[in-house]
Amino acid sequence: MENRRIIIVGAGFSGLLACKYAVEKGFHPVVFEAQDSVGGIWNHTIESTRLQNVKEGFQFSDFPWPPSVQDVLPRNTQVLQYVQSYAQHLGLMRYIKFNSTVIGIDYNGVSIEEMQTWDLWSGTGKPFGSKGKWTIKVQHIDQGSLIKEYEAEFVILCIGRFSGLPNIPEFAQDHGPEIFGGKVLHAMEYSAMDNASAAEFIKGKRIAIVGSMKSAVDLAAECADANGNDKPCTMIQRTVHWMLPGAYFWGIRIDFLYFNRLAELLLHKPGEGFLHSALAFLLSPLRWGIEKLVESDLRWKLPLKKHRMIPKHGFLQAISTCGIFSLPENFYDKVEKGSIVLKNSEVIGFCKEGLMIDGEAQPVKADIVLLATGYKGDEKLRNMFTSSVFQNYMTGKPNSVISLYRQIVHPRIPQLAIIGYAQSHNNLYTLEMKCRWLANILDETFQLPSIKEMEKDVVEWEVYLKRYGGKYYRSSCVAGVHTWYNDQLCRDIGWNPRRKKGFILDLIQAYGPSDYKEPI
Repeated sequence: MENRRIIIVGAGFSGLLACKYAVEKGFHPVVFEAQDSVGGIWNHTIESTRLQNVKEGFQFSDFPWPPSVQDVLPRNTQVLQYVQSYAQHLGLMRYIKFNSTVIGIDYNGVSIEEMQTWDLWSGTGKPFGSKGKWTIKVQHIDQGSLIKEYEAEFVILCIGRFSGLPNIPEFAQDHGPEIFGGKVLHAMEYSAMDNASAAEFIKGKRIAIVGSMKSAVDLAAECADANGNDKPCTMIQRTVHWMLPGAYFWGIRIDFLYFNRLAELLLHKPGEGFLHSALAFLLSPLRWGIEKLVESDLRWKLPLKKHRMIPKHGFLQAISTCGIFSLPENFYDKVEKGSIVLKNSEVIGFCKEGLMIDGEAQPVKADIVLLATGYKGDEKLRNMFTSSVFQNYMTGKPNSVISLYRQIVHPRIPQLAIIGYAQSHNNLYTLEMKCRWLANILDETFQLPSIKEMEKDVVEWEVYLKRYGGKYYRSSCVAGVHTWYNDQLCRDIGWNPRRKKGFILDLIQAYGPSDYKEPI
């Protein structure tokens, strides 16, 4: 298969898995990685960041965590060492070209007009069936930023959504960062510092953080540990999210409430039949009751009302949009003692002394403002393409999701796959299933349905995402029907989707990496 050239962009978790499974099928891919090591975003996480999943649930199916890692939620350095060991253990390093940034890809050999007449993906439904090829433009940093062009029959984009292109909020005229007397950094810039430099940067400074998701609370905890009550850290949120102090609610583990087949019976699912739909309708009161049970537990455990930290959206919506995350250790203890100050404001503006927020006459005084405001993942993906038509495919309509069949393949972009765009509550083994699925496409073990059928499936997923995700539906999160999604991948590649021993266990026990280790 030497003549079937595959190029993979990115050497994070998804890029390494895509490489592994392509190699197993006899291909010899080339992986371009912009950084000088594997690990993706884990190369640039702050010291206080930990894995969001217990390590047994977040591991490669054929490479368990080493016994030396005793933490239930491994630290950032442990995660990075784990993924680096995986790449070395499987001999994947020889396929990777480091310090190589892909700055654009373009499809040549077939006109847009001809592609629009196709009934099947790539014209034939096969990964290498078209006469077209991809041209990949790469900037090699270690060669004096030399730009070279490469050609490939297939491209796999594994560039991630949470890095590279920071989301900088828009501020009112004359109230932007330019009038602030201190320093303004996006969380990406802060995370790029080594631990010692980051600690020195925030030590003894008044820090204000704009943001409300995982990176914001981790930054707040780190700043509070560095400066205590002498220089409290202020965290300003535009939207309050559900944050978890643990994995149990009234003594019941979250897996049993949301992440098993039984829980998914309560939800309307993409492509479901009449019986599943009727059951989800009949069980809707139970779905509501479970949501209120969880929310009441969080209100009881945490001083949410006291600090105006009760979200306006329900817990199910948070699950369905991957909008839940674990709190750093003793986070609310720091809030209660005063080393973290929580504020809510939809309107935020800069002044010379710091930040102005709604309802307060005095500014939040700061020496440093950290913007933990996320990334422009959609735009980052869009910018990979030279073709304006493909760019528009990636953007989609304002009120729709990006059209990815099985969250991997765009029906109208030939010979290309995207791994890692859609999220889940446990990304790693879902990434592994996606890469197995893609490897079977590359090996032509099975063929994709028609473009029309794929687009119908995309619409069904969009209906699901809008039903349970509300205004956050573009997160393309499959966490609410995680097992249902993996079932689809299993059926496509000829695996039995029922991976547990016995009907009861299959219904109530959450799935994990070990369940997808071998075909059944």
